[in-house]
Amino acid sequence: MKPMPCQVRSSLLAWICAAAAVLPMAGAYAQAASNPNLNAQLLVAARQEDIARVERVLAQGAVPNSRNRLGKTALLLACEKGNLALAELMLHNGTDISMASIEGVTPLMAASYAGNADLVKRLLAAGASAAPVDRMNKPAIVYAAGQGHAAVVDALLVSGIDVNATYEHQLTLLMWAAGQGHPDVVKLLLARGANADLRDDRGMSALDIARLSHQPEAVEALERKSPEN
Repeated sequence: MKPMPCQVRSSLLAWICAAAAVLPMAGAYAQAASNPNLNAQLLVAARQEDIARVERVLAQGAVPNSRNRLGKTALLLACEKGNLALAELMLHNGTDISMASIEGVTPLMAASYAGNADLVKRLLAAGASAAPVDRMNKPAIVYAAGQGHAAVVDALLVSGIDVNATYEHQLTLLMWAAGQGHPDVVKLLLARGANADLRDDRGMSALDIARLSHQPEAVEALERKSPEN
């Protein structure tokens, strides 16, 4: 047999190297295709906050954007639990940061409701939008204000949200915080320029709502507001 020409040998060697590089990826996809439970395992592991298992099934080929029957991704589940490490892992693996559940809940909304300010800041830095609303017509910052998460409200305001924006029924963030009895959020909003004189579609101010809801600390915070507020 004649020796193989150098040019042919080089081409063959290049092909073998390229094939070797592709084989691990192909193997992972083949395993995912042959095991439809990988995606389900990913979501179960995320719900249980089992980061080691999440890493393992991702390495085996689970799809990062897999969704459960409620439309929740592993990233959304991590945000619901306020688990920054798990969220970081999913972001690193390319999960769509804006993918919402069937109820319209985004990862940012979930993190805001959970009250994890560090996670909220991470999502914002990664490009998450604070604008979307869910099926209840509420954006992330309304949930943060209503739950009393002052640090989250502050982080969202820093991202550019208007402190005097109005939401459904002409309710402001100040009204939400006052009505739910969160004086720390009320004070923060007032310090950021919230207008306490605005009224909802019933003609009620934040102070009226706090009184009606029997929230004495919020009432006191509003009654003590400085003249410029």
